[in-house]
Amino acid sequence: MAIASTLIALQGQVIQHPWHALGITAFVLPILYVILNEFIRASARVRGLNGPRGLPLIGNLAQIRVNAAEQYRIWSRKFGAVYQIQLGNIPVVVVNSAASAKVLFGQNAQALSSRPEFYTFHKIVSNTAGTTIGTSPYSDSLKRRRKGAASALNRPSVDSYVSHLEVESKAFVEELFRYGKGGKAPVDPMPMIQRLSLSLALTLNWGVRIASQEEDMFDEITHVEEEISKFRSTTGNLQDYIPLLRLNPFNNNSKKAAEMRLRRDKYLGSLNRDLDDRMEKGTHKPCIQANVILDKEAKLNSEELTSISLTMLSGGLDTVTTLVAWSIGLLSERPDVQDKAAKAIQEMYGQDEPMCSADDDQKCAYVAALVRECLRYFTVLRLALPRTSIRDITYQGTVIPKGTVFFLNAWACNMDPDVWTDPEEFRPERWLEQPDAPLFTYGMGYRMCAGSLLANRELYLVFMRTLNSFRIEPHDTTDWHPVRGNSDPASLVAIPQRYKVRFVPKDETALKSVLAQS
Repeated sequence: MAIASTLIALQGQVIQHPWHALGITAFVLPILYVILNEFIRASARVRGLNGPRGLPLIGNLAQIRVNAAEQYRIWSRKFGAVYQIQLGNIPVVVVNSAASAKVLFGQNAQALSSRPEFYTFHKIVSNTAGTTIGTSPYSDSLKRRRKGAASALNRPSVDSYVSHLEVESKAFVEELFRYGKGGKAPVDPMPMIQRLSLSLALTLNWGVRIASQEEDMFDEITHVEEEISKFRSTTGNLQDYIPLLRLNPFNNNSKKAAEMRLRRDKYLGSLNRDLDDRMEKGTHKPCIQANVILDKEAKLNSEELTSISLTMLSGGLDTVTTLVAWSIGLLSERPDVQDKAAKAIQEMYGQDEPMCSADDDQKCAYVAALVRECLRYFTVLRLALPRTSIRDITYQGTVIPKGTVFFLNAWACNMDPDVWTDPEEFRPERWLEQPDAPLFTYGMGYRMCAGSLLANRELYLVFMRTLNSFRIEPHDTTDWHPVRGNSDPASLVAIPQRYKVRFVPKDETALKSVLAQS
């Protein structure tokens, strides 16, 4: 009776003072929502794991909007190597040391075989052409695609791509020489690096080259893939974690994502139709897409074929391009490293071989160590693509339930002081001293990068030929620290500032002679 009387009284007050009641409701409801949501957030946390709780509704989002991997590394000093954060209402387990990564991603590889789905990337950008292998949740389709990619990226297959590496790395050196006017003009190397990566990806997947950065397709693909990479960011899209933001009709993020999806669909369709036409005429060259289409046992549909091609395209343009850009800039400020590399190369080839052999599979120990140190020091994909557990995982007595999101902080693992006594120093010699030390740049466990063998081979040849052909001299004053020098701290991929350097030929006559050969 008391409750009924109270409700009747409230109803009377609302009828007599509707605007007053509306004002009170508008004030009280948000407070009740926040209080209720805090209970939901608290119940979602992994019991037994410490970590910063953040602010109501948004959790730790405000704290990790920029340079997230570095902030996670800083927090690990307080909360331990493995702790949890909350992005909105979603708890995320962050792994920050080599030892903990080995346990969680090595010993529990199958349990951490899936990926979370994010609204911006999976629901908007990828709802037509599909996702790359690396960003796809675990499924039977993923297993088929991984099998197809593995056969295209194993060591024998990579060996068969040497002729492509030969052509593209030589074209790269030629462009540095031509656009840099033989060392007389400072040049921004990024367009040349992008053309190198893009042309190799297109050649391997569709059997076509991008011979010049002046081609229309070069600008379109590099721009669209760069924008799409931003939508894969685990920190840059607030609507992924705060669903209310998706209702905003003026949401530019969603509009831009949809625009990039349509533009990507257009050039993917063009590349696929062109290959189909050449296959029908019997004029196509061997390439991954054609090989898989002709492999009756692969049983991949058109979406799965596109997924493999997207994987090669985005992987090359993200990781390889960015790593080479960081490395060239740093090397321009480190003549001591250039001298050591040049000496090691000359001991193998002498001074009359600017190009070096494309068949050389990382036999120059110092240059191979230099590549690994660049991969470690810059860690361009600082937060490896996130995982989702498909079953419960027990870590140091704490049960982490099925469905939990995990971040491998590859940046923190590569900077682990328990592995290296001087992790903040750029020192290629460390890999000659500790050749079996772990490297986390390509991820770890079941979902680590399938293209690491090809990437290492490509990077090695590019370093060998560039350092043996040119002396790289600085032009701009740039901070090459991997955190301070990051031009887009909210991006998934760490991108250096744009800069210019001089590529001064070591022996211009010999270089011109070898470049003149077809």
